[in-house]
Amino acid sequence: MMNFDASKITKEAMDNMLTTVSSVTKGMQQIAAESAEYSKKSYEDGAAAFEQLATAKSLDKAFEIQTDYAKSAYEGFVAQATKIGELYTDLAKQSYKPFEDAFAKANA
Repeated sequence: MMNFDASKITKEAMDNMLTTVSSVTKGMQQIAAESAEYSKKSYEDGAAAFEQLATAKSLDKAFEIQTDYAKSAYEGFVAQATKIGELYTDLAKQSYKPFEDAFAKANA
């Protein structure tokens, strides 16, 4: 006969929930920090490119500055999108882990 202890199950469920909430909080803080850092760098890079454009001596130089900036901005965006995607993936894994462990115990 299976021993059914409701208080133990309730405590485990609460612990799992708190672990998940903690993981989500940490993950979202990390994502917010990364996003803020990227926004700041993106703004600074854009301002620097604008300053270079304003002092360009020729149309060819202005075109070169704009092309370099566009390439750099695109590469930075792709790298940031990849990083944020990885952070969300890690967040999902960490959030699910306590429940995955509980399901494994229940099915053992």
